[in-house]
Amino acid sequence: MAKKKLITPEELDNLVSVGNPQISPDGTQILYTKKCVKDGASHTSIWVAQTKGSKKPKALTTGGKDGMPRWSPNGNQVAFMRANESGCQIFTIDMDGGEAQQLTNFKEGAISEMQWSPRGCCLAVSYRQTEEPYTHAASEKRKENKESDPPIITEEVWYRLDGDGYFGHARFQLYLVDACNGKHKNIWSKDTLGFFSFCWSPKGNKIAIATNTSKNAMTDSRPTKIVIHDVTTRKNKTLPNCTKGPKDAITWSPNGKYLAWAAREGDESTYSTENLELYVASATKGNAKSITSDIDRCLMAVTLSDTGEVSFGAWIGWTADSKNILAKIGWHGEEQICSIPRTGGKFKQLTSGHATHSIGNFADDGKTCAMMIACATVPPEIYVGKVSSNKITTKQVSFENTKWCQEHAIATPKDKWITSKDKTKVHCWIMRPPKEAKQKKSNPTILQIHGGPHAQYGWAFFHEFQCLASSGYTVVYCNPRGSKGYGRDYCGAIRNDWGGADWVDMQAVIAMMQKDKNINAKNMGVMGGSYGGYMTNWIVGHTNEFRGAITDRCVSNLVSMGGNSDFCEKEDGYFGGNFWSRPEDRWRQSPIAHFGNVETPMLIIHSESDLRCNIEQADQVFTALKLRGIETRYVRYPRSTSHGLSRGGPNDLRKHRLHEILSWWKRQLR
Repeated sequence: MAKKKLITPEELDNLVSVGNPQISPDGTQILYTKKCVKDGASHTSIWVAQTKGSKKPKALTTGGKDGMPRWSPNGNQVAFMRANESGCQIFTIDMDGGEAQQLTNFKEGAISEMQWSPRGCCLAVSYRQTEEPYTHAASEKRKENKESDPPIITEEVWYRLDGDGYFGHARFQLYLVDACNGKHKNIWSKDTLGFFSFCWSPKGNKIAIATNTSKNAMTDSRPTKIVIHDVTTRKNKTLPNCTKGPKDAITWSPNGKYLAWAAREGDESTYSTENLELYVASATKGNAKSITSDIDRCLMAVTLSDTGEVSFGAWIGWTADSKNILAKIGWHGEEQICSIPRTGGKFKQLTSGHATHSIGNFADDGKTCAMMIACATVPPEIYVGKVSSNKITTKQVSFENTKWCQEHAIATPKDKWITSKDKTKVHCWIMRPPKEAKQKKSNPTILQIHGGPHAQYGWAFFHEFQCLASSGYTVVYCNPRGSKGYGRDYCGAIRNDWGGADWVDMQAVIAMMQKDKNINAKNMGVMGGSYGGYMTNWIVGHTNEFRGAITDRCVSNLVSMGGNSDFCEKEDGYFGGNFWSRPEDRWRQSPIAHFGNVETPMLIIHSESDLRCNIEQADQVFTALKLRGIETRYVRYPRSTSHGLSRGGPNDLRKHRLHEILSWWKRQLR
């Protein structure tokens, strides 16, 4: 038997990322997107797998920038999105053969979602037109005329988004697109931020829209409402008797009588320390009611990974009889599909195991579904699922990374629970080097800290962790307080108190590492990204137990961050006070305030177009350390990269980043 290969940064070029599974109406085929590297560049195409038999999946498109596949109601056609330098358009392709045909002629812009009408005559599309000065055509004309780039001018606080860039006053709006000739008409343009969700009624005569039209939508989600748009009359009606608060992921029951969505009461967005709950209402009378208020679970507990798209959103579906609602629930590092009676009651977990599960859509029978499943030792793959009252049985239909997994030495993490100083139970994982790596009695060890902070680490495949393990490092990761997946109070414990309960838990993790007989307590490093970068900065300001640190796309100063992140925090909201005249709470929780204590050598990694954690956060860390004579290395990635570089950036820069990480640890750890 051939010796298995160790995992290196270069293996990013050989891993395949799958996503967006969509099952055909008759349940016989599943579409999915396949992202890989071709000629050094990212290439995304649409593939189709058979749900029965053993035929291999085959390519449906080869455009390289194709995505969002959607079956027509009769299964004869597929609509999908194709992007180019001048925006994106909707194309269609016949399943009995032929080339893809362009359907729409939108002006340059972006498409965030599309859904076929149940009648198949049109599609509802969320589209945002690019403001003219920032179009590709305008840019080319300026080059010809040797003119400078235009300024960005805004009178709205919401004018940019990390990974999306600067869009100014443009907003996503809802359009109906004729499925025959591509002509489109605008049916909803009032959403303040363009974050609305929508769904068709089963008969196809109405569309429900969860939308916030308030001028204060950025800081107040309470005005979010459900609007019912009548496609025939073009009249809109607001669903009555609904709670005040954010609403998302709206879905219509198969019998047409009910609507369900993810929500909570209050002025915060769907991202919060509070649980995102499951609401049900009459599709005509409203009277919305939470059916999970007595269940301490959140519909937006996301498990982080660097081998799949991370979506901070809820997923909701219905059983065929409209009696039960399915939802994806993150808990203890897993993501499971659960069933909850429409009228409320105990929820039933339909999937199991140390894995993450998600559903794309259902076939016409209401029982057969397209799924994606991953675990800590296998990247995501596509499955077909069969839903019964007690469980979902699954069958794998894509095998994009099977051979790769067979050929490589994959480290298997083991979880354990520890107790912090105040008796809190903290969930941890330890990933030791695979047997093919150089083994030592006690390995150098790296503590990884997740971002969010309201997300979770868990049973998901992490190429970065595997690279470290293959290089001979033990990797420790955990979910301290502030993480999702352990209940509302556990998550809310750090609200306006970063560096409080989370630091108590991290000290317990550090103590656990020091006591582990296979870990050299004098040969440890710490690293993290985003909030993980915050906690890395906090740790080195409060202890010298680590020989080195890496702070990636970090937060260092909550005062300055209050005014330069794409999502602004309102006064006396998540954090106390404000960042202009009452900054005391924010400064108390800012790691930079403690950098007079730092003695730990640090590698700083940041992207210049990070709009979530502005690069000035890293600038402060670098300057403070250099002025104090601390060993420091600063890697600034170019303006073409954003906050999500480590999981969605260009492969050459992702590999460069990993080599910087490995080189730093080789330099700092014995």
